[in-house]
Amino acid sequence: MCGIVGLLVKQPALKAQLGTWMVPMLLGMTERGPDSAGMAVFGAPVPPHQRKLSLYSGMMPHGEHFDWAGLADALCDALGDTATVVACGNHAVLTTGINPATVRHWVQERHPKLHVLSTGRAIDLFKDIGTPAQVAQRYNFSSLQGTHLVGHTRMATESAVTPDRAHPFTAGEDFCLVHNGSLSNPYGVRRMLEPHGIHFDTDNDTEAACRFLEWRLREGDTLKDALQKGFEALDGFYTFLMGTATELALIRDPFACKPAVVAETDDYVAIASEFRSLAHLPGIKHAHVFEPAPEHMYVWSVQ
Repeated sequence: MCGIVGLLVKQPALKAQLGTWMVPMLLGMTERGPDSAGMAVFGAPVPPHQRKLSLYSGMMPHGEHFDWAGLADALCDALGDTATVVACGNHAVLTTGINPATVRHWVQERHPKLHVLSTGRAIDLFKDIGTPAQVAQRYNFSSLQGTHLVGHTRMATESAVTPDRAHPFTAGEDFCLVHNGSLSNPYGVRRMLEPHGIHFDTDNDTEAACRFLEWRLREGDTLKDALQKGFEALDGFYTFLMGTATELALIRDPFACKPAVVAETDDYVAIASEFRSLAHLPGIKHAHVFEPAPEHMYVWSVQ
């Protein structure tokens, strides 16, 4: 059992409210996922020649913090380009014009304990072990701003409680997925994808779904086409919530065993596993509230 939350604001003036509205949504899912929590937020994209990489250092001894500024300086010296870094504890967002694959390789060689959590022009990602309240406070989720976000609270059932197995999972650029449920064929999906050169970082079943859908997008499918192929390839019980740079998407398996509720107004689209996480939102009494149908694709675009 896990909790999912998603929020897309339709009015530009509401971007500053994204984190404030979201934190109570996340905390409302604590009983569904007390082990770890995470959040992917999409904001204004960096210029086309740049990319942002979300990095995680793990817990440092004696309460120390990783030297993120030193990392950026060393990266610039080694690869001959500029890089800036915005740190938040053991997470940081690195922005650079250096090819992301080159940055990943350089980081893995020199700092093998660092994790690259996400890459893209619009996405920032934070995830860690701890209760939703602890993670939200640790990374100041209430200050997050942007157009839309995807969040998750995890109750581990099939893999270890570690930061890299927390959700959201990412693949490619500006794509993330959170999952409530369990897949019965993740290793079959892995065997199908690995000959295409797709590498897996964990044994979590959600990663298989994330990498399958991103692979279909990379092969030229629209998001709806990729989701349709997901219905055919992914077996199990699931509610998936996904984010791209411009879209928020939700699907449930054909049996719709895992709960989800959507509330939509002229100002926002909000999604959660249970209505209690939506009850605080402004205008909720006048929102169109509904339960998503099984095996149906819901896709909302940033306006």
